[in-house]
Amino acid sequence: MASGKVMDPENLNLNVKKTVYAVRGELYLRASELQKEGKKIIFTNVGNPHALGQKPLTFPRQVMALCQAPFLMDDPHVGLLFPEDAIARAKHYLAMTSGGVGAYSDSRGLPGVRQEVAEFILERDGYPSDVENIFLTDGASKGVAQVLNALIRNEKDGVLVPIPQYPLYSATIQLLGGTLVPYYLTEEDNWGMDIKGLEKSVNEARRKGITPRGLVFINPGNPTGQCLSEKNLRGLIEFCIRERVVLMADEVYQQNVYQDERPFISARKVLMGMGPRYSSALELVSFHTVSKGFLGECGQRGGYFEMTNFHPKTVEELYKVASIALSPNVTGQIMMGLMVKPPRPGDVSFPLYAAESAAIMQSLRKRAHIMTDGFNACENVVCNFTEGAMYSFPQVKLPKAAIAAARQAGKAPDVFYCLRLLEATGISTVPGSGFGQKEGTFHVRTTILPSEKDMPAIMESFKMFNADFMAQYSDSKSKL
Repeated sequence: MASGKVMDPENLNLNVKKTVYAVRGELYLRASELQKEGKKIIFTNVGNPHALGQKPLTFPRQVMALCQAPFLMDDPHVGLLFPEDAIARAKHYLAMTSGGVGAYSDSRGLPGVRQEVAEFILERDGYPSDVENIFLTDGASKGVAQVLNALIRNEKDGVLVPIPQYPLYSATIQLLGGTLVPYYLTEEDNWGMDIKGLEKSVNEARRKGITPRGLVFINPGNPTGQCLSEKNLRGLIEFCIRERVVLMADEVYQQNVYQDERPFISARKVLMGMGPRYSSALELVSFHTVSKGFLGECGQRGGYFEMTNFHPKTVEELYKVASIALSPNVTGQIMMGLMVKPPRPGDVSFPLYAAESAAIMQSLRKRAHIMTDGFNACENVVCNFTEGAMYSFPQVKLPKAAIAAARQAGKAPDVFYCLRLLEATGISTVPGSGFGQKEGTFHVRTTILPSEKDMPAIMESFKMFNADFMAQYSDSKSKL
């Protein structure tokens, strides 16, 4: 019989206790402590644009303000503060609700916003989307959890996840009692996809009695920043059909692309373009969010997932489970509508919207170069260019003396390095071990989100710290 109170730590669900989420792990907690002590902290551990100074776009916030306070539209002078298209859009969204943003919506989300998502997908891909297969969610993360909850039956069910990976996947799979099946991206090939490596991972899992049922890919990559080519995506699709695996396309960074050689292309567009033999054969779930791109509205918690080629009764089962929570948050749903249906040329708000969004993307592109070049100018640091998403993931070649010091301190070597970086500079990062990495390699993940004007000083601070660290633990010194 268990001792103590019912929910004492030793009596909790074992899967809860085993779950680890590195993005807000030891480094983040230590950074928060230092901040309380008065130290200036630069939180580059999480892709949180507004927290690092990115300004919200004017038009979406104008519409949201009117939706939250509709009585403002009763004022005869409202047109002096808000443009006519923002007023019209607010009325458009409020008419979709049963009582404003304070009322529950359908458990899949407001039908009108889902229709706008379907129209966005059609415009993006050139193929129609069924609004009945679109679920609005509290950010993409909730959608991922809903799908994995339906996919994972027990510990013998495996989900293929790229290594390095975003810890949402490892944490959720653990929490749901499934098994993570790793497949490794190739750092030497700009974090490229290796189909032969995928096949090896599947075969090894099956030898252990694990049934692979899903495969996750993140495009553009988190934490690795690579953009997949159409050839990569075709290979993934063919693999998943061959192995009878659901493909989970994490495409939340689709607006965040900083080079022109590999523009974003959705898995759904590639699938539909492969012809009837393929286009109806693959079970595909695609995820998107308002948290990334130039919108960066993380706190609004708006997301969606679209199901392609699933049995209608499977969609009904997910709808049933979504109904337990009654409704995704309505303001997040409206923000999603504003993302997928922005002002168009000819609208009053279009010039400002276009200027604001272009300025953000141009700055992010510059910051991607500043950060990558900065890391590659450091001793024993190598970093692939951040082609997309919001992160750099440099490899740090730690001296043997540093690895020994870390182990003596009871820390993983990359955790030791990141903690020292935090204490010396206030830069809060995430160690590569939190995302997974090949044995014997050490990485750091940092966002490219600090402001453009602050970025050179941040990189210079990192360079000085790294030089001191390498000098302190140089292998030549350890031999003396």
